[in-house]
Amino acid sequence: MNFGRGPSVVLNVGGTRYSFSREVLKDFPLRRVSRLHGCLSEKDVLEVCDDYDRERNEYFFDRHSEAFGFIMLYVRHGHLRFVPHMCELSFYNEMIYWGLEGSHLDYCCQRRLDDRMSETYTYYAAEEPNGGPEGKGRRPPGAEGRKWLERMRRTFEEPTSSVAAQVLATVSILFVIVSMVVLCASTLPEWRAPENRSVEEQSRYTAESVREPSGIIEAICIGWFTAECIVRFIVSKNKCEFVRRPLNIIDLLAITPYYISVLMTVFTGENSQLQRAGVTLRVLRMMRIFWVIKLARHFIGLQTLGLTLKRCYREMVMLLVFICVAMAIFSALSQLLENGLDLGTKNQDYASIPAACWWVIISMTTVGYGDMCPITVPGRILGGICVVSGIVLLALPITFIYHSFVQCYHELKFRSARYSRSLSAEFLN
Repeated sequence: MNFGRGPSVVLNVGGTRYSFSREVLKDFPLRRVSRLHGCLSEKDVLEVCDDYDRERNEYFFDRHSEAFGFIMLYVRHGHLRFVPHMCELSFYNEMIYWGLEGSHLDYCCQRRLDDRMSETYTYYAAEEPNGGPEGKGRRPPGAEGRKWLERMRRTFEEPTSSVAAQVLATVSILFVIVSMVVLCASTLPEWRAPENRSVEEQSRYTAESVREPSGIIEAICIGWFTAECIVRFIVSKNKCEFVRRPLNIIDLLAITPYYISVLMTVFTGENSQLQRAGVTLRVLRMMRIFWVIKLARHFIGLQTLGLTLKRCYREMVMLLVFICVAMAIFSALSQLLENGLDLGTKNQDYASIPAACWWVIISMTTVGYGDMCPITVPGRILGGICVVSGIVLLALPITFIYHSFVQCYHELKFRSARYSRSLSAEFLN
């Protein structure tokens, strides 16, 4: 510490005193406390704390003493929890003041904070450690570069964070829509007929003239998606975490088949003697349908669905177990009643248990295509029991999934509202 005298310093937080050595403050986990180590004058000290006693080398903070006690437990033991009988938002405000974030909370308290914040849509802006006119001239080396990378990352990852991010998201959505329209149009008979004639009649000129516009549009869309993915990878904080994200994996699955199909076309050609290569090319090109999932970056509804499935995987597994158990029981009984017993009539639709599983699944989900149905009285009674059981079994986990969906929606909506506030500030500035 470049200011004050004595081997130790005293922090007075709401009347509770804490004594530390000077060296401890240098790397103190709380950002506001560690800033005291670099103070050069009393003016710098008063920008960090509320008052200062030179004689006793004591720093006064007019903050909640009990909340700071829980924060000190985090400093000592690494676990941060809410103060009992204290508002979550008030405690979070204390955390922001001392330089902590919501991610420092234990998982159970993070969920409580998310629920509370989603109900009130409250946003607390973290105070910059070098804030103020005096602090702007003492930024650490490389701060400008990191700030630029963070701004680029938000532009590509958060569509509502700035005007540029909204423009970029709009352009990306347009490219997705155009690529999907071209993909759907390419399966029309009017588009495929010239392509077939080019193979049968060897009139490559006509086929190439027909495929040229769609090929150019496809190449432009792929170029945009590739450039977007590369830039997002460059500006990402953690490259390994970037590769493991589901949406980024989907981007890779949507982009890679195009380059594979181009290489296969170059090396094998498109002639009638390479039918296997032609089938492979069609399969790879059809994988462009994954581009639709890219819209999840820009719409809260799709993000909510993905986050709900991620958090409710246990309920989803439980639902699948219910269905599989019911399918095993009802398919075996239906096959026995309709085809296995010698009752004078045999229903050939239930000749095997795997065939009966199809009837069980469409009955339990109350779809009822009518392509197969029981004809015996015991089989019809079993069918009614199967339908009622399906309604009950499918409804059991729905409550948990519904509550998780609502919570995920509020969390994502709060985050979107937070970035919208920053977007409004950008317009005002």
